[in-house]
Amino acid sequence: MKKRLLAGPIALALGAALTVVPATQAQAASAAKPYTLWYDEPAPDSNEGWETRSLPIGNGAMGATVFGGVQAERLQFNDKTLWTGGPGVADYTFGNWDAPRPGALEAIRERIWKEGGISPNDVLAALGHKSDSPRHRRFGAYQSFGDVRLAFPELPAQVADYRRELDISRGVAGVSFTAGGVRHTREYFASAPSGVVVARVAADRPGGVTFTARIAVPANRSATSTAAGGRVTVKGALTSNTMAYEAQLQVLNQGGTRTDNPDGTVTVAGADSAVLILGTGTDYAPDYPTYKGEDPHAKLTARVDAAAARGYTRLLAAHRADHAALFDRVRLDLGGSLPAVPTDDLLAQYGTAPAADRALEQLFYQYGRYLLIASSRPGSLPANLQGVWNVLEAPPWQADYHLNINLQMNYWPAEMTNLAELAEPLHTYVDGLREPGRVTARQMFGADGWVAHHASNIFGHTGAWDHPAYFFPESGAWLVLQLYDHYRFTQDKQYLKRTAYPVMKETAEFWRDFLQTDPRDGKLVAIPSRSPEIGPSTAGAAMSQQILWHLFTDLREAAELVGDRKEAAAAGDVLAKLDPGLRIGKWGQLQEWKEDIDDPAERHRHVSHLFSVHPGRQVSPRTTPELAAAAKVSLNARTDEGTGWSKAWKINFWARLLDGDRAHKLLGDQLQTSTLANLWDTHPPFQIDGNFGATSGMTEMLLQSHLGVVDLLPALPAAWADGRVSGLRARGGHTVGLTWASGRLSEARLTAGEATTVKLRHDAFRGGGVRVTTDRGRPVAHTTDGDTITFRVRPGGEYRIGR
Repeated sequence: MKKRLLAGPIALALGAALTVVPATQAQAASAAKPYTLWYDEPAPDSNEGWETRSLPIGNGAMGATVFGGVQAERLQFNDKTLWTGGPGVADYTFGNWDAPRPGALEAIRERIWKEGGISPNDVLAALGHKSDSPRHRRFGAYQSFGDVRLAFPELPAQVADYRRELDISRGVAGVSFTAGGVRHTREYFASAPSGVVVARVAADRPGGVTFTARIAVPANRSATSTAAGGRVTVKGALTSNTMAYEAQLQVLNQGGTRTDNPDGTVTVAGADSAVLILGTGTDYAPDYPTYKGEDPHAKLTARVDAAAARGYTRLLAAHRADHAALFDRVRLDLGGSLPAVPTDDLLAQYGTAPAADRALEQLFYQYGRYLLIASSRPGSLPANLQGVWNVLEAPPWQADYHLNINLQMNYWPAEMTNLAELAEPLHTYVDGLREPGRVTARQMFGADGWVAHHASNIFGHTGAWDHPAYFFPESGAWLVLQLYDHYRFTQDKQYLKRTAYPVMKETAEFWRDFLQTDPRDGKLVAIPSRSPEIGPSTAGAAMSQQILWHLFTDLREAAELVGDRKEAAAAGDVLAKLDPGLRIGKWGQLQEWKEDIDDPAERHRHVSHLFSVHPGRQVSPRTTPELAAAAKVSLNARTDEGTGWSKAWKINFWARLLDGDRAHKLLGDQLQTSTLANLWDTHPPFQIDGNFGATSGMTEMLLQSHLGVVDLLPALPAAWADGRVSGLRARGGHTVGLTWASGRLSEARLTAGEATTVKLRHDAFRGGGVRVTTDRGRPVAHTTDGDTITFRVRPGGEYRIGR
């Protein structure tokens, strides 16, 4: 918490040694930077300070967080491949059984048929992986790589005009202050083109830069530190699994002197400025079953050498161009205006000033896109529970890949907010689970195809781990739905044939073997089956059946597109017999289980039985109004309470249910109760899926396309009466822009993906009088049917729709 000491010009005491006085001009400057987070104090140098106040930068593979200390700066950094556990641990089994368990699955199924539902702990005991000691030893956990520590011994105890910021539109963090009449500045960015993290330390007085740089790493590994030629090299191996790691920090000074110290540090004295280039590497490789590659030294050295040779100016220019090419695709204006207050104060004041609230919402929306750009790039591992950032040796939930919503939620905004290529790590990861997943499918279930459960790591863990919630074989089926949705958005038929379709087809192989005929009604059901993290293990839980309906529906469609008539027919056969998982219960709710046993007093954060509302498409007020009404009953019973990611999912639910005001209310709840000072989402603790889920939900309020029609402003809240958005993506490969005033659509703009017939929907189209023109003003023939207009488009054609 801030510690205010003086009225007027504000002084902030941070310990006994440092006083920070924020600048009036620094505060005012924020008003011109709508996409900048800024603060008038450093982040505390603690784990809590990291979580709540440090500022994240990343290039997909690497991440770093900026603390902004004056006399002692800390840049904590990560590499997504640095994990404990896995094949480097002697008894790692990929989550599979240590010995055969004949009859285990059949016995569990028999009990469920007889008893209706059994304890998930019984399923765990029969089918799960037994716990080891310590618990994470085999599964492992994502690691902090270490910290770059900069000590500035000549800086005075008191500084003025302090500002720490993160410009998400540029992907650049900065720290600035005045000390002894000298203006000190620091810039930080993570370059995807160069694969390194870059910092620049400068002063506006010649010779004003003096510091010592070192790399500190956690104690759970061997480590040697050397300094030569201005380069700090720290290398060793994790104790857990002998994974080799190496970090190199090249220090380049402009003026002054540079000294390599015997303790592996580098000192710069009397320089005008200095550039620091940080690279990391491990011997991890995404290759089953060893997941081990070559020693990282040679490639890492070449990467840092290449970055150093380019120089700061060219590194920054390439980074800014690369970042802008992604970030600038979407613009959102909700009529907000940022006041000249730090971001933590802006967050604390949310709900008191409409213009400031809209500005914070715009910032929060784009922050979700920024975090995805920073934590997921082609060629890297996918964003995990904390994106790419972690400060702990034993992070919450291992900072792993939770596959019962969390990993999926990370990528909900990718397609719709025009960042489709950033989903490539997800697609590659899912494809990489197939080989270990085949072993799990055969061993646990005697099935063909592949399967994955609730939690996975970077080492192909596809078995059921040591918690009852972790038995969730539907995980793989859910994941492949997002692979096919990528095709729907991009219309990339080569991607469909080479990537999505083979994975979908093999996923269906498993489920054909796993599904059983329910003797009560002859329908195919998953057994054992459970609503994630809640209730008993049963036959045909609603979420399981809904996921499988989408799997086989998508597979049939995809098979027809690639010309596989046999597979399309087989998928159709399953659909004809499959229980769809949609029932209205005795208190008007959408049932969570096949049996009508839902408790109206249940407040669990998971609302999994509404899967077909979002991200699915079985239930909508437009197509199934009775089921949609039942979904609202269930959602109201769960209440608006929940963890950060749960609130984010509920934003998406209410948007799909066409209630923009309720969706906006959930957004406000998330900002006020589940968002940290640095705008990271908190479960608690920090969990990044809520950031991504909120950006997705805000987009669903503005544009939907899951029902085959491009729905314009389907859930616009009263709070967003006037606004403009550009660059959103709709299924079919279309790019959409919208302008609205007083809650009514003024104009829609569409750039077509391919030659096709487009349907757009909005109430403003009722009654005719709608004009459709090309970008050059030429009229386009169209038809109107109620609130829907239909017209033909050409590839890349630009169209305007209005009155």
